[in-house]
Amino acid sequence: MDEATNDVGSSHVVVDTGPWIFGKKVMLPAGTIVCMDPQEQTVYLDRTKDETKSAPEYDEQLRKDPDYLTQLGDHYGRPGAGR
Repeated sequence: MDEATNDVGSSHVVVDTGPWIFGKKVMLPAGTIVCMDPQEQTVYLDRTKDETKSAPEYDEQLRKDPDYLTQLGDHYGRPGAGR
């Protein structure tokens, strides 16, 4: 985990999806995290690897932008939206 937000009702974490040349940073809703292993530097999610890798790339300047957050919510699924 690289970063986290603590905004009430919209907590997120920023993670790197892989090695620097193949990975990217993505922002995940905190509710998608099942557990974390700090020693292995691994975050376990209730989403597939493909869902995570195809997520919108993290952009520090957009992290509070309502359109970006809507895009993330659409990607990961909102409560009552089929998940």
